[in-house]
Amino acid sequence: MAPVANADARQGSGSAEARQRTSSEARGVALAAQRAAKAGIDWQACPADWGLEKAVTCGWVTVPVDYAKPNGKKIKLAVDHIGNTGTKKERQGALVYNPGGPGGSGLRFPNRVATKAKLWEKTAKAYDFVGFDPRGVGRSAPISCVDPQEYVKAPKLDPVPDSEADKRAQRKLAAEYADGCAERSGDMLPHMTTPNTARDLDVIRAALGEKKLNFLGVSYGTYLGAVYGTLFPSHVRRMVVDSVVNPSKEKIWYEANLDQDVAFEIRLKDWMKWVAKYDATFHLGDTVDKVAKNWDKLRAAAKKEPLGGVVGPAELVAYFQSAPYYDSVWVSIATNFSKYVAGDAKPLIEAASPDLSDTAGNIASENGNAVYTAVECADAKWPTSWKKWDRDNTRIHRDNPFMTWANAWMNLPCATWSSKQHEPVEVKTGKGLPPVLIAQATRDAATPYEGAVELHKRFKGSRLITEKDAGSHGITNLVNPCLNDRVDTYLLTGKVDSKDVTCAPHATPKP
Repeated sequence: MAPVANADARQGSGSAEARQRTSSEARGVALAAQRAAKAGIDWQACPADWGLEKAVTCGWVTVPVDYAKPNGKKIKLAVDHIGNTGTKKERQGALVYNPGGPGGSGLRFPNRVATKAKLWEKTAKAYDFVGFDPRGVGRSAPISCVDPQEYVKAPKLDPVPDSEADKRAQRKLAAEYADGCAERSGDMLPHMTTPNTARDLDVIRAALGEKKLNFLGVSYGTYLGAVYGTLFPSHVRRMVVDSVVNPSKEKIWYEANLDQDVAFEIRLKDWMKWVAKYDATFHLGDTVDKVAKNWDKLRAAAKKEPLGGVVGPAELVAYFQSAPYYDSVWVSIATNFSKYVAGDAKPLIEAASPDLSDTAGNIASENGNAVYTAVECADAKWPTSWKKWDRDNTRIHRDNPFMTWANAWMNLPCATWSSKQHEPVEVKTGKGLPPVLIAQATRDAATPYEGAVELHKRFKGSRLITEKDAGSHGITNLVNPCLNDRVDTYLLTGKVDSKDVTCAPHATPKP
C-alpha cells in the first residue's frame, strides 16, 4: 500500500491541532537543545553497578517529558562516553549509538573501545564513542508495567492456542498488562514515542557540544535514525543504520510484526538446515524435516509437562528464537538441544529457565519489555478489533507456526492501550540530509530485507550494502571485510560507493 501523501495537510480541526503541536514541539526541542549546549555534560566515574569498563565516564542530560511544554516536567537521561584513541587532530566528534529494542540500553557501546574491539579500532581513533539509555530505559526515568519477579516467572501459557478459551486467557493477560503499564507508568506513556526519543537525541547532540550528529543505529535504532533524519535533516553529519525496520507508515507497527513472523520461520529453517549439515555432531537429523520433527517432539513434551517444572512451549520459543536472530548462538542452542535428545535435559532447562535470583537482570528485562510495548503502542494507532488480530494471526500461523502467536500476544496490549496513540512520522529526505549508509542481511528475521529497501528509497543519496544469503541481525559488529571496510571509510571520510554494493555472507559458525 502506498503511503498517504502528507496526511497533516488534510483539512479539519485535528490536522490544525497536529500542526500546532508539531511546531510547538520544534520550538521546545530547540530550547531544550540550547539549554543542554550551555550546561554541557559533567563527565564523572561511572557507578560501579552499571557494569562499565574503568575508562568509560558517565553523565546526565536533562530533557522535557513533553517537548510541547519545555518548561514542564523534566527527566534525566543517562549517557556515557570514552574519548577518541587518536590525536586531537584525528578527532571528528562523537559517535552516538542505539542498539534497538525499543527498550535496549546503549551504555555498553563505549566498552568496545575500552576492550580494544578490533572491528572498531579505526573508527575509535576519530570518534568519542557515546552510549545512552533512551527515555524510559534502564537509568533514564525507567518505566515498568508489572512486578519484575512476576514478569519472569515460568512456565507461561503455551502461545499457540488450542481453543477459544486459550485465546480468551491470552487476551485477558494482554489487557491486564496494558492496565499495569497505565497504573505504574501512566504519566510517561503518552510521551514514549520514537519522535520524542529522536528529539532527546538532538538534545544529547547539543549537550555533547556537537554541531551535527554522527549516529550508528541497529534494529529499532534504524527507525530512530530514520525519524531523526526526517525531523533534523540538517543536523546529521554521518549516519549508519544496520538491520532496518521498515519505516513506511503502513508498517509501523502492526504490519511490521506480521512481516517478522514470516521472516522468523524462514530463518529458523536456515538454522535447521545448518544443524542437519552437522548431523555427525548433533544427531538431530540429516534433513530439515528430521530436525523439525525433533523440535515438534520437544515442544510437545514440554507442553505435556514443563521440563524441570519450568520450561514449557513459551520458554522454548523464547530460547530458540535467538537462533533466527544471531548465528553466533547456533552452536550453543544446537548443542543443548542435542544433549536433551540424547537424554541429558539439564543444559537445555538451565538455558531456557528464568533465574529468579538475578533480580537486577529481571528488572532490566521487565523494563525492556515495558519500553518495547510503550513505544510501539504510542507510535501508531493499532487495530482494536479482536476479529482482525485473530484473522490475521490465524492465517499467518498456518505456514509460520514458530513465532506468530507468541508475537501476537506480546503486541496485543496495544489493542486496549488507554494512552494516546500517535500518527507515525512520514520518513523522507529533508534539506541538508547527507548520504546515509544502510547495511542489511537478506535473510534477517527481526527486520526483513524490504525495510532496508524502503528506507533506501526514502533517503535520497543513501547507499545500501547488502549481505547476501546471510541472516544475522546487527551485521556491522560481525567480521565481514566487504562491509566493515565500507563502514570505516564512510565514518572516516563521509565517502560512499558510487552505487549499492552486495557482499558475500560472513563466515557461518562451525561446531
